[in-house]
Amino acid sequence: MQAWTPRTAGRPTATAEAGAMGGGPAALVVEGVSHRFGAVQALDKVSFRVERGAFCALLGLNGAGKTTLFSLITRLYDSTSGRITVAGFDARRQPGQALARLGVVFQSRALDGDLTLRQNLSYHAALHGIGGRAARDRIAEVLALVGLSDKTGARAATLSGGQQRRAEIARALLHRPQLLLLDEATAGLDVRARAEVLALVRGLIAERGVSTLWATHIFEELAAPDHVVVLHKGRVLADARAADLAGAGTLAQAFLDLTGGGA
Repeated sequence: MQAWTPRTAGRPTATAEAGAMGGGPAALVVEGVSHRFGAVQALDKVSFRVERGAFCALLGLNGAGKTTLFSLITRLYDSTSGRITVAGFDARRQPGQALARLGVVFQSRALDGDLTLRQNLSYHAALHGIGGRAARDRIAEVLALVGLSDKTGARAATLSGGQQRRAEIARALLHRPQLLLLDEATAGLDVRARAEVLALVRGLIAERGVSTLWATHIFEELAAPDHVVVLHKGRVLADARAADLAGAGTLAQAFLDLTGGGA
């Protein structure tokens, strides 16, 4: 089986190259991004970055703008203000190159319950132009990574919630992206399954160098060294290590202080 290697082919924008500190462009750069839905300001001049091989938590309550931001990064919505680059590629001017380096797990379930796990992944591989033996090898590789090698022939509907989430992460890894986006990936899972999914993602970072933007509202999922971006009502209120945000108290209390009680 071929070893995992994140995609690096292609040339990033000169601006992104110039901004990198010797190790290549950041996995994700969001610069001054704003977005409106009619009269509603969903995002207001949002800026932050995710470094290569890093775990970054986008922390915010429901309605903070996390999903809107993910939709802009993945080009489901077109950003009209600011700039987004993925591994150095401008999401608006170079969407093909940028999207090829993204693996995405949205909050809503995306597997076809009537298809087997192998069929779900084969279909997704085909969307990325991966077929034949290459697809079979990639499917075996990613299922081993997420601990589901024994579930290849199982219908997706028969998998537990945690297994479905791991399967979606496997699907997101098929084309060997450099950046994983996970939007409330543990929503609806019990404590054990939530811990397993989080441990899996942290393991991918440590062992495979896959950068991650982890959107959540659950403080317990974050560790002291984690890079945390607090998003509230479409604005970035803090961008720092979790330990620095918490200070002598807790991250939850710091969040409440920043957001005025979360209102």
